[in-house]
Amino acid sequence: MANIYNSVGGRKLSKVIALNEGVQAELEARTFEIAVRAEEILQQHRADGHSEILIEEGKVDKYVILSDDRGQRAAMSIEYGRKASVVVRKDKHGNEFLDVVPEMDGLYVLATASNLPKKRKGKVKVD
Repeated sequence: MANIYNSVGGRKLSKVIALNEGVQAELEARTFEIAVRAEEILQQHRADGHSEILIEEGKVDKYVILSDDRGQRAAMSIEYGRKASVVVRKDKHGNEFLDVVPEMDGLYVLATASNLPKKRKGKVKVD
């Protein structure tokens, strides 16, 4: 009968496999391919936005990120879309006024680039 170990040298077997040189090389190649496709998709829709595609590296994993440094959650709106809303803004004199933010369909940049299904983010309804 064979012995099956769930650790090697004190490390979980899944982490040993994930850190394998060949696995990391493939992960890096696929991450780069997804990032290039995402950048191409984003470029097709960019007017003068501040959004960009970034690659971040964790200890094991690599991440393709749609980043928007304006701090207005624009990256989420770009990916998933948004409903129309009314917001209070201030003009250069400090006077408040109402501004209508129009509805926008999501571009699904990361989902499309990763060949993942397009799903709109929504709030989970709890009864």
